[in-house]
Amino acid sequence: MSAHSKLTRRNFVRLCASAVTLVSATPALLARADTSYRRLQRVQLLDDRERPLAVAQLKVGETYLFHYPYLATPCFLLDLGTPAARTWLTTEDGQRYLWDGGIGPRRSIVAFSAICAHKMTHPAKQVSFINYRHERVAFENADKQVSERAQVIYCCSEKSVYDPVDGARVLGGPAKQPLAAIVLEQDAAGALYAVGTTGGELFERFFREFAPRLELELRTADVRKPVDKATTVMRLADYCRNQVLC
Repeated sequence: MSAHSKLTRRNFVRLCASAVTLVSATPALLARADTSYRRLQRVQLLDDRERPLAVAQLKVGETYLFHYPYLATPCFLLDLGTPAARTWLTTEDGQRYLWDGGIGPRRSIVAFSAICAHKMTHPAKQVSFINYRHERVAFENADKQVSERAQVIYCCSEKSVYDPVDGARVLGGPAKQPLAAIVLEQDAAGALYAVGTTGGELFERFFREFAPRLELELRTADVRKPVDKATTVMRLADYCRNQVLC
């Protein structure tokens, strides 16, 4: 074997070893090989005056609502007030995925699909049975014991409870998987964008079951139309007339 061949082989081995080290040290790179992350249209979040929504405008503990990735699919936007770290989760069909956690100065800003993973309860203009509870609430946990804690997404239809600090992991109730997460980004000015989803999406099932009602409520024949360029964020209290709390 020539000296040049030995050198080339040695460099190749070093390159492979470096790549393994880099991936092992960087979970985000490893995650892309075992995740349900789906990059979609980059859509800017606007406030109720159609101006770019900035991180600093969000109030800790308030529930905000926007539609993404489709005109009729509602999402929650939350500033939890506490950091939300990345974590591994699993969909109902066993697919593992990495949720990247919160963004913003405190990594406390998160977004999730507001469609419950059990029977797809979701906010409507008349009423919402699924809500974020920043205050302490009681619920039945996965062990069928009464538990109490703050910062949960609580679906009062069938009592499914999710932990938005931990990627909307199921804390109790009949839901079999976390809420699908909305991937957020912010630019140098602090403006927010939705750029994709991760986790178990229920959008097609949602449309099959609710399309006729959604068309009437939203006054559009194309509820499956993707949101393009921008979407408006508003307080959930301003979007729906009644929030059912349990």
